[in-house]
Amino acid sequence: MSADDIDPSGSENDDPRHIAIIMDGNGRWAQKRFMPRAIGHQAGVKAVRKIVEYCALHNIEVLTLFAFSSENWRRPQDEVSLLMELFMATLGREINKLQRNNIRLRFIGDRSLFPERLQEKMNEGEAKTKDNTALTLVIAVNYGGRWDVCQAFRQVATQLVSGALAVEDINPQLVSQYLTTADLPEPDLFIRTGGEQRISNFLLWQLAYTELYFTPTLWPDFDQHSLAEAIKSFKARERRFGHTSEQVRNKSVNL
Repeated sequence: MSADDIDPSGSENDDPRHIAIIMDGNGRWAQKRFMPRAIGHQAGVKAVRKIVEYCALHNIEVLTLFAFSSENWRRPQDEVSLLMELFMATLGREINKLQRNNIRLRFIGDRSLFPERLQEKMNEGEAKTKDNTALTLVIAVNYGGRWDVCQAFRQVATQLVSGALAVEDINPQLVSQYLTTADLPEPDLFIRTGGEQRISNFLLWQLAYTELYFTPTLWPDFDQHSLAEAIKSFKARERRFGHTSEQVRNKSVNL
């Protein structure tokens, strides 16, 4: 069965526009099989391909994947080095595939700590795919939600000092304009694999009204069927955004 044969059920209009995922469990997946953690990370890349394919086929607008957090530098140095090598190799293989499939690649996070050749590859991928329209694939690398909010406030502070902004201008809509995801819709559905039930400093501002979905499935085992189940759960929920159920059901408000 192919990804396009999987029906998450419900109306197309209820599909999430933006799905954000913490891909947790690669190392544990490998350890359960008495394999090195590196094998788990390689298996995780294969899972990414399946999920990207599903989202492109089902007209999801944005898929954001938490690939490397600002806290992941604390892992053993050999594992961090391996992740950098895997990231570089994966980019080299996948950029042309993304281009052929009309998928736009974006990176968010502080990329200044990455090796120069990796930064160049990231820039190349973004430039090559910038005009694609089928799906925006956002990869969060050396990213943290608190970092994102802080860098936004630094930009706001600069505007205040220059006189371009007044204190009275600062509101949530303004702050959102300075986040790394300013040009994207906020996530509708957040998924974390691997059994942990935390947001772990991921898109903290953006997840304010996002539906949360946690699964014990380890990331390498999370496939198109798993994503369809998550979307089915999402579509069964009532999103009110502060309104009453009656207002939502009667469609008397715009959500």
